[in-house]
Amino acid sequence: MEDAYYMNKALEHAKKALYAGEFPVGCVLVYNNKIISAGARTGTSGHHKNETDHAEIIALRNFASQKNNFDYNKITLFCTLEPCLMCFGAIILSGIRKIIYAYEDIMGGGTGCDLTKLPGLYRNADISIINGLQRHKSIKLFKSYFANPENVYWRGSILADYTLKQ
Repeated sequence: MEDAYYMNKALEHAKKALYAGEFPVGCVLVYNNKIISAGARTGTSGHHKNETDHAEIIALRNFASQKNNFDYNKITLFCTLEPCLMCFGAIILSGIRKIIYAYEDIMGGGTGCDLTKLPGLYRNADISIINGLQRHKSIKLFKSYFANPENVYWRGSILADYTLKQ
């Protein structure tokens, strides 16, 4: 299948998060043309924010709970927003070697960090990163999120301002 198909699946998870009042990030893990795990961002609505339940972490946690013998090097992670440093580190540590994301996170994206300056565990990670797939669809979700006055998570942030100017 084409990469756009899987990104659209990640976007479906992001839409579910948006409709639940959450930050619209969705993620799917793909192995041999099959979705093996998925996640959507939680913990951004209400008064008690949770900064660890990112879509990528949820998808990785769901996958880790399965009994499997997959070759992690052959898994591709599709995400609607560029992974942050926490998620990027978790992806590297998991052994996944390919990330495809839709929308760049100019405020907190982690994929642009210089791995050559980090310890060997990260420096030696052979990871492929592709950005911009279905970017316009992801931006549409983020615009909808930031335009809603009920959504206060990252309101007035660099990412919100950047998104609303797109």
